[in-house]
Amino acid sequence: MQDVVIIGGGVMGCLSALNLLDAGMSVTLIERGSTGREASWAGGGIVSPLYPWRYSEAISALAHWSQDYYPGLGAKLAAETGIDPEVTPCGLMWLDHEEREQALAWAARHHTGLQNMDAAFVYDRVPHLASGFQGALWHEGLANVRNPRLMAALKVWLTQQPAFTLLENTEVTGLLEDSGRVTGVRYAGGEVSAGAVVLAAGAWSGDWLKPIGVDLPVAPVKGEMLLYKREAGWLSTMVLFQGRYALPRRDGHILVGSTLEHVGYDKQTTHQALESLSESAIRMLPELAETPPVGQWAGLRPGSPEGVPYIGEVPNRPGLWLNAGHYRNGLVLAPASCRLLADLMTGNRPAIDPAAYCLDGRISYAG
Repeated sequence: MQDVVIIGGGVMGCLSALNLLDAGMSVTLIERGSTGREASWAGGGIVSPLYPWRYSEAISALAHWSQDYYPGLGAKLAAETGIDPEVTPCGLMWLDHEEREQALAWAARHHTGLQNMDAAFVYDRVPHLASGFQGALWHEGLANVRNPRLMAALKVWLTQQPAFTLLENTEVTGLLEDSGRVTGVRYAGGEVSAGAVVLAAGAWSGDWLKPIGVDLPVAPVKGEMLLYKREAGWLSTMVLFQGRYALPRRDGHILVGSTLEHVGYDKQTTHQALESLSESAIRMLPELAETPPVGQWAGLRPGSPEGVPYIGEVPNRPGLWLNAGHYRNGLVLAPASCRLLADLMTGNRPAIDPAAYCLDGRISYAG
């Protein structure tokens, strides 16, 4: 019997497992496909909400905790697995952003390094920008993480732990229950008994819970991305303009994203998205018109109201826990969300006030 079974092998499932293992628990993680190959792989990896001043304090608290945690996590995983997640503090510019006063007021309240900079600073920092920008909001040191490498490193680290079991390409078909308490899971090849079950199935979490009468307002929202390749250092910082961003990787790859499409579980890329993202890329960095994209892909975000995740035990299903509904901010909120989940499950004093994320009053039940 395991202490915990986790359903879902994305960043939420993997970091939940890491925290629970660190707390001395045994963990089985079950992923219906390949670990880390859904939204956690597809996203850009900015260690910040795109517009942090637009979000509630619930999002800000998780984001700030995670931003402080990522450098150490990246260093630990690189040292112990040989795979560097490339947590890179390259900074982010919001070009000619109309919410300057709101953003600066938010930054003052939260004691962040967000500043207003003039055009001379902008073009000195990013000389390949299109002409005509008047200035930017600038957050020096804000990082991005190379999320496919983060997921690969997490998988290697987890599978090295003796108290961890990974079942990939395995679909959970139901829950085991005893006297009203969830006691494990059933899958095609058998079952696993456990003291607790964690659902961290991303965009699929809402549909997963429907058969047991739990109405969780989480649904898939597609995002498409483009990938370009220039020489290393060509773009030295992240830039964002009119809702689209360009993110540099250390080897010269540049990610441009992303779309926001409500099309169910469709992950097909589209020519319309290719044209739209290409136009946004060239509007910021016109020399990319000379460089055809080298990749296009799509992922499914776990859309939820206001983007505030659901972290805690399901009130009418003791033994069943959720860590889901992070919408556009899964990678940035994951470290704090998973630490909070582990604190709640182990009875430790929570690192973050859990009240905003609990399920009471935020989900409903059929029947």
